[in-house]
Amino acid sequence: MSSSSLQDRLGLRWPLLQAPMAGAQASALALAVSGAGALGALPCALLAPDALRRELAVMAASGRPYNVNWFCHTPPVPDAAREAAWRAALRPYFDELGLDVDAVPAGTGRAPFSAEAAETMAEFKPPVVSFHYGLPTPALLARVKSWGAFVLSSATTVREALWLEEHGADAIIAQGLEAGGHRGHFLSDDLSEQMGTFALLPQVVQAVKLPVIAAGGIASADGVRAARALGAAGVQVGTAYLCADEALTTPAHRAALQSEAARHTVITNLVTGRPARGIVNRVMRELGPMSEAPSAFPLATAAMAYLRAQAEKQGRLDFTHFWSGQNASGCRAAPAADITRALAAGWD
Repeated sequence: MSSSSLQDRLGLRWPLLQAPMAGAQASALALAVSGAGALGALPCALLAPDALRRELAVMAASGRPYNVNWFCHTPPVPDAAREAAWRAALRPYFDELGLDVDAVPAGTGRAPFSAEAAETMAEFKPPVVSFHYGLPTPALLARVKSWGAFVLSSATTVREALWLEEHGADAIIAQGLEAGGHRGHFLSDDLSEQMGTFALLPQVVQAVKLPVIAAGGIASADGVRAARALGAAGVQVGTAYLCADEALTTPAHRAALQSEAARHTVITNLVTGRPARGIVNRVMRELGPMSEAPSAFPLATAAMAYLRAQAEKQGRLDFTHFWSGQNASGCRAAPAADITRALAAGWD
């Protein structure tokens, strides 16, 4: 499928996708991007059922194309010994801040796609649904496709791209190592298998018959042109939208993205238990960034989120994570529509 075919299928002016960024955005950013002629995305993994219904209603009422994004991981069985080890690793920081590590409330973190979520979505019939960490069960995938949704999922290797093609994806997001936030790998945890976007993209394009969307490190019209030259039928951009007027990014996060700090990002599992790319902070330097200590994803979130929140109350950002890709050069304070049009110049 060519880029023109992809944009025709999705009802877009340009085959440009805004990456879903849970915690840094809600429907306002997605609406602004879709209104400008690209595909806005609504991240749903952190939304409670009532909030999910409200946000879907807002998106559906716009009459614009939009993407609804879910994680489809298998929740781990809680492991008391592993959780105790994780809290023990963090105890020196809790002690430093005068906090009780045993006061950390239990939490499940990000919710995976479920039958209940599928039924809620069926009320609104979002035209595009995307997944991170593979695809949901065949029954759930069939439910999503029953209202004609176009299904996307991320691949970080050629093997994952072939798996997605075989198991029912309609298009593949080739997520390069440069991308910010959580890695989408699902067939192997070996990070040495991961590639940069412009190494991964042409190999995936050659291996599959589905349209391939490039993601990771693309922050300008020139980056879009480069992806297009390597066979991308579309491009997905996340980090460049983090300073958009409609984003929910905190002032501290915006400042970090527009500072020298953004030049040093790492892949770390200290925030949620699963590898994700962000700007280096103190805890990443001292414990990792990759460590055997955290509880399984997403259970590690509870202790780190509590530590972060309590430290921030004391005016400290030592434990605050700022997600970012390796190329934050496109981050600017501007309406999302302006950012979209600047990126889309790579397609015109």
